[in-house]
Amino acid sequence: MKALIYRPDSDEFLLQNVPEPDAHGFNVKIRVIATGLNPVDSKVNYWYPNVPDQASPFVGGLDVAGEIIAVGEDVTHWQPGDRVLYHGNMFRPSGGFAEYALHDSRTLIKLPAVDPVEAAATPCAGWSALHALKNKLNIERRSSILIAGGAGGIGTFAIQLAKLHGVKTIIATASAAKHSYLQSLGATHTIDYHKDDIPNTVRDITRNQGVEVALDAVGGENDILCANSLGFEGELCGLVSTLRPERYKAPFNLGLSFHQLSLGAAHTHNPHLLLKLGTSFSRLLEDRKISCPKIETVDFSGLGDGLLALRQKKTSGKIVFTP
Repeated sequence: MKALIYRPDSDEFLLQNVPEPDAHGFNVKIRVIATGLNPVDSKVNYWYPNVPDQASPFVGGLDVAGEIIAVGEDVTHWQPGDRVLYHGNMFRPSGGFAEYALHDSRTLIKLPAVDPVEAAATPCAGWSALHALKNKLNIERRSSILIAGGAGGIGTFAIQLAKLHGVKTIIATASAAKHSYLQSLGATHTIDYHKDDIPNTVRDITRNQGVEVALDAVGGENDILCANSLGFEGELCGLVSTLRPERYKAPFNLGLSFHQLSLGAAHTHNPHLLLKLGTSFSRLLEDRKISCPKIETVDFSGLGDGLLALRQKKTSGKIVFTP
């Protein structure tokens, strides 16, 4: 079958013919319909050393919409012909950047009743945003939030979720060219991270109170900027890198709280969480209570370039691969 493999020795994505995966145990073999591209897919060079099976050709691609064509001997709840959606395990080698993929049936959900391309654009970003806002930051009880990286995949979903839950003050950071788009999604205020002092601007917007919660969907120094924008007993959720309370301004005096989120870790520690998040987010998609950013589709010929563009932060909207 055709597949885009990752070569760790040269840090390259290469199109090759590789053997089709075999369904065994709890695994199912899936005909790939669409696979969403995410920053984590492009940054495989950082985490590939932790992949247990380095003898097999490594095929990435975490967010897959497809159709089951074969099931392992331990699979009980799925059968060939079922159309499914999943967020994959980054440390397994048979991902969705191929004609066929292999996945553990215990973290599959039914493909929602939307275009499969749209469905494949949602798991990593959408489920993370939902988990961060609903389960970590208790967004239903909040009146203000700062979202660092509002124009990214997670940020665009987070803005919509905050609006959906009635948050009155939704502040998002982005380049000035993207402010109108974020306002159309529900942001009440936008900050240009290129030129504005984020904590001071947040203080101006909130009448020197700071925001109740903040979401860092960017990494770098943004956890510091988010933490320094919080008010008394504010809460910060980090998605990209480990939070660093020792570098924040007065975290003890303000009684700040911090949350770390790693969606992929649920494969090891709590697979049911993926099912719950996926089912809830799919319902929002089907009911049109939330929408995807602009989607660009690529085939095998454009897949490698799409991943490199993601790594270099030269993309906007969402890229989805279709074989």
